[in-house]
Amino acid sequence: MKPSTNARRAIGTFPSGQSSKRLRAPALLGTVLYAAAAQAGAVTAQETWPQVWLNPGIYSQHFDTSKGLRNNNIGFGAEVMLARDHLLMAGSFINSNRARTHYAGYEWRPLHWQFSGFEVGAGIAVGAFDGYPNYRNGGWFVAPLPLLAIEGRRLGANITLIPTIANRFDGALAVQLKLRVW
Repeated sequence: MKPSTNARRAIGTFPSGQSSKRLRAPALLGTVLYAAAAQAGAVTAQETWPQVWLNPGIYSQHFDTSKGLRNNNIGFGAEVMLARDHLLMAGSFINSNRARTHYAGYEWRPLHWQFSGFEVGAGIAVGAFDGYPNYRNGGWFVAPLPLLAIEGRRLGANITLIPTIANRFDGALAVQLKLRVW
């Protein structure tokens, strides 16, 4: 007995006998990310820990430019790289609402690539933040953020995407330049 058209679609086979194309892109992306992470697994001799990076705050390009939000969020921060995938961070800056924000957090960057002498790492930062008047009246809260780090021998940048949360946060693409001092 031949399965119905709906049954064939559910198992990923079409009447012509071809495989479903729906899973090809995710499977290819997963394979590429796995291969890149495995390829980058070897630690070079110049990498030593801990590493200390300092930054002058964050530049935010907000998605809604009509609100007059501050983009140049100057301040001071530090990251301490304990191992290739594990970092601690802390600092303070003037946020987009023109209030002082303090933060402390942890970065986990399990994916690594090498491009033209730069180390590129991707992962997640989980931090505790304060100072946003529209959220908890400026009190502390915890937030996870996706993170892409690009690091040379002495200069680097962290790039993250801040989501828009109605009446609490205004979304932005944030870039944090940094200097390795140790």
